[in-house]
Amino acid sequence: MILRTLASSSSGNCVLVQSGGTSVLLDAGISCRKITQRLRECGLTPGDLSGILVTHEHTDHVAGLSVLLKRRHIPVYASEGTCNALAFRQPEAAGHLMVAPAGSYFQLGSLTVTSFPTSHDAAQSVGYTVSDGTHTAALVTDLGVVTDYVDQVVTGAELVLLEANHDVGMVRNGSYPRRLQERILGQQGHLCNEAAAEFAVSLAKRGTSRFVLSHLSRDNNRPELAHAAVEGALEREGLKAQVCLAPRDALSPVFAL
Repeated sequence: MILRTLASSSSGNCVLVQSGGTSVLLDAGISCRKITQRLRECGLTPGDLSGILVTHEHTDHVAGLSVLLKRRHIPVYASEGTCNALAFRQPEAAGHLMVAPAGSYFQLGSLTVTSFPTSHDAAQSVGYTVSDGTHTAALVTDLGVVTDYVDQVVTGAELVLLEANHDVGMVRNGSYPRRLQERILGQQGHLCNEAAAEFAVSLAKRGTSRFVLSHLSRDNNRPELAHAAVEGALEREGLKAQVCLAPRDALSPVFAL
């Protein structure tokens, strides 16, 4: 099983997972043109996709979905709440939507997919774990707080794409209006660097060996701050785990499991 991020930031998110002959996107939050271009760099076309897993309906996760679905019939899996929101906002997607209830698991080609509810201000947001039967990776972004449910489901994943969205000081001292600051910092917002570091330590103690820091804010974070927070926390606990950064708007290296 291999993973590559096609983009990862508050401006757009898209992840490719491949195992055997199965290729799946997790979110489609960049333009169809960019998705197609970056799939081509991976030796794929949109027609090679077995499905698209959508975490929630916010634009930075579905921006390219409508045009992509106009060109190809690709099944789209999401929670019931997200499916309803997508059907309302993007009616052309309705014929592609497959309800995958939050907390369920299902087979998608050679991959076993598990969804889990997340604490975010969307219709019914979820994260996903994907497994090829031997290795497991998890996508944990867009959550204001790590719930016990998230902690339980993600435990044991070898690789975790972990949100490190913002530096609290940069949010508080930045140009965003107070209402938006409170949304970001709230329990249905996004994980800060320190919260990501705390969760990384907890997961590393239980077997996670690689973290890909994801969904960094362009305005409220810097890659070096996120990396230092997570890697520093792991080092202080004497834990050995690889910490990488997902590129904001470019294809990442291959993460192989």
